[in-house]
Amino acid sequence: MAQAKSVSINHRDIGTDSPPYICAEISANHNGKLERALELISLANEAGADAVKIQTYRPDTITLKSSSPEFQISSGLWAGRTLYDLYEEAHLPWEWHQELFEHAREKQITLFSSPFDHTAVDLLESLDAPAYKIASFEIVDTELIRYAASTQKPLIISTGLASADDISRAIEAANGVGNDQLIILHCVSAYPASPSDYNLRTLTDKQARFESLVGLSDHTISNTTAVASVCLGSVFIEKHFTLDRQGGGPDDSFSLEPADLRNLVQETRIAWDALGRVDYELKSGETNNQQFRRSLYFISDLTEGSVIKEADIKSVRPGHGLPAFEFQNVVGQTLIRDAKKYTPVTEGHIRSAT
Repeated sequence: MAQAKSVSINHRDIGTDSPPYICAEISANHNGKLERALELISLANEAGADAVKIQTYRPDTITLKSSSPEFQISSGLWAGRTLYDLYEEAHLPWEWHQELFEHAREKQITLFSSPFDHTAVDLLESLDAPAYKIASFEIVDTELIRYAASTQKPLIISTGLASADDISRAIEAANGVGNDQLIILHCVSAYPASPSDYNLRTLTDKQARFESLVGLSDHTISNTTAVASVCLGSVFIEKHFTLDRQGGGPDDSFSLEPADLRNLVQETRIAWDALGRVDYELKSGETNNQQFRRSLYFISDLTEGSVIKEADIKSVRPGHGLPAFEFQNVVGQTLIRDAKKYTPVTEGHIRSAT
């Protein structure tokens, strides 16, 4: 089933005919402080982002309070912690949600969330969240996908760790409840991720294979991967956002700071503008430079009636004479008036040039 060719979140169209949608992911970068979360929303708005995203879960809705080996993180950024301990620190308290949504509306920036269970969807529905995102690790939870998709709001699905079958299954779950407002985010679930692991050509394959809008959930440190993705059809870009990479929070170290986010907005818009359309016409900025194209000039003084030889003319800049591609057509022609050295060859000098 083909998905929608464009979706709209809070009246902002998202699709190939619109600039890329930039979403600043707060994730755990509130660092347990409501004031910090509010400030991040304000700063994302000032940077020009289209939206801010949060995550809606409690530690007991996402994992179990167990210290057995399978619940312990053995490597990476969070090595040595239990899942419950990590999510207890990282989660955004549910009682903050209403104030965050109100603050975002005051700042006129969209706020939405990743729900991690049905109760999270219910909370977000009570706050009139305009869209939902399914996190990469939840792409296998088709019950959650169906429940979020049943709101008939745009659904962004991240695909880190996902096989093509996983993605198809998630799409089918959403389509099964009548929701085709999907954006599939290409993602590498590493924190941080290496640009070389992104294999951005997969974006065009996903676009064709799943007949869907595509975007990027980018966990690399710089903006380069995100900007490049625009040239391969990315319509939605999500990057983690923080006040300070040295802030000490679970996600701070691989997140964008405010100046980085501002640059991301600007650079992706420039990339999208540069894509433009198929166009072979003269551009306005080129008009004055036509003079620098090569054309034919006389390099000898010649009199009326002379037959033009190859040694009499030359292809040079500027472009005031006949085009250089007329060289062989001009050679052998008879002059119908005198020609001065270092003057342009024109149709007025010869009987014909075809």
